[in-house]
Formats: sequence, C-alpha cells, structure tokens
Amino acid sequence: MSSARTDIEAVEAANTALYEAVERGDLEALSALWLEEGEAGESPAAAGPTDTADTTDTADTESTDGAGSHGGVSVVHPGWPVLTGRGEVLHSYALIMANTEYVQFFLTDTEISVLGDTALVSCTENILSGGPAEEDGSAGPLVGGLVVATNVFRRTGENEWKLWSHHGSPVLVERDDEDDEDGEDETDLGQGDIDI
Repeated sequence: MSSARTDIEAVEAANTALYEAVERGDLEALSALWLEEGEAGESPAAAGPTDTADTTDTADTESTDGAGSHGGVSVVHPGWPVLTGRGEVLHSYALIMANTEYVQFFLTDTEISVLGDTALVSCTENILSGGPAEEDGSAGPLVGGLVVATNVFRRTGENEWKLWSHHGSPVLVERDDEDDEDGEDETDLGQGDIDI
C-alpha cells in the first residue's frame, strides 16, 4: 500500500474519531485528537524570514505561525467567533456537548488532501440533534442541519494526525413548503424541524 494512501486512511480515521467523540460527549477523547502546544511543528514563518527583515511584521508572523502562543489550534462553530488555543477550543466543545442531549453526524461529500505533514478534510456534516425526552418518555424534538466543515490536521512527531483547526459554516437550505402557514422565508440555515 502506498504511503499517500496510508496517510489518507489515517487522516480519515482521525476525522471520523472527531465526530464520534462529539456524538458520545467524550471530552477526554476529543482532547486527545487536538494538537497540543508545540505539536504543530515549525512553519516557514516560525523558522524566520527568508527575505528582508524590515518587510516582515512581527504581528503577521505570530498570527500565521502554526506554533503561536495559543498553541496554533482554532475552531469556528456555526454562528460563533473564531476561538483560539486548546483551552478555548475544548471549552467550546464542552459547552456544546453539555447542552446537546443527542447529536449524530452523517458525513457526506468528504474530500481529503495530504501535503507533507498537513492534511485538509472538507465535508458536509448532516447533523441530527435533539433535546431532552418528553415527559411521557417519548423522544424529544429532533432538528436537522447542514454544515460545511473544513478540518485541518497536522502529523505529529509520533506520526499521529491531530486536529489543528475546525471551521464549520451553516448551509442555506431552500425549503419547498407549500403549506407554510407562518409566511416565513423559504430559506433557513439547515436547522428545520424533523418529523418522526
């Protein structure tokens, strides 16, 4: 089996593990999937400028440096600002998991590219989530949504693929509801109710 094929399979397994950890609400497993400070490796910007030093702005170097003071990891959840650093990233997932009774991801349109020690995964997250069970014990309300996600992974010194960045953007969905009684816009953010 070729090395490139093996890398793609390893990245795919790491990407799947991310979503499975969120589905289980397993913050410890999720934490193990994210790069720790210093694991991002040294980017060309961190190695120092190759051109003249007076054209390189220190702030630009820090913001593009994968091993910056915040550990280089970042996340953008739909509707959230950019969060940087392991503490903020993992706290955001803890909040999501604590406030979501049920979530399941069906990944489609997955594409994986590997270039050296960096991998890019793009996919569509078809999300099914729900609230607490009803008083009579029946399933609570379920909501479906679509998010287009980009996950960036870095290979560590231990040859593991760890998450460097996750960015999720909601997908506008055209609804064809002829019986729309509220007269609401026919476009939503992929967060419509699902009837079971």
